[in-house]
Amino acid sequence: MATTIGELARATGTKVETIRYYERVGLLPVPPRTEGNYRSYGPAEIARLSFVRRGRDLGFSLDQVRALLNLSDDRRRDCASIDALAQTHLKEVERKLADLIALRTELNAIIASCKGGVVADCRIIEALAPKAD
Repeated sequence: MATTIGELARATGTKVETIRYYERVGLLPVPPRTEGNYRSYGPAEIARLSFVRRGRDLGFSLDQVRALLNLSDDRRRDCASIDALAQTHLKEVERKLADLIALRTELNAIIASCKGGVVADCRIIEALAPKAD
């Protein structure tokens, strides 16, 4: 069953231009063309693009997704490399979460310091303004 790029886009929730980009950077193979010169995709390309999309949704970078794809191409391979990549990504996610929690705490403190009044006395604006030397 051949699929056009538009059908592939709809099936995976991916923009057509993103699909073309993934082909240019080697995440997706360049598909064969029909006699009418349309790209023709099959189930393997749909599965591969779905894998890429899911990886991106989980926050993996394009390079990490590429590495995961390369590792997954050899189904008999030990998965230690995949585990290590996922662990590295998890540590980065945990670091970002810690940063967001710290940001939330700081924003709550700034907002709590607001006593109303006029902008000239606004503690939020004061906290965001550069410090005078």
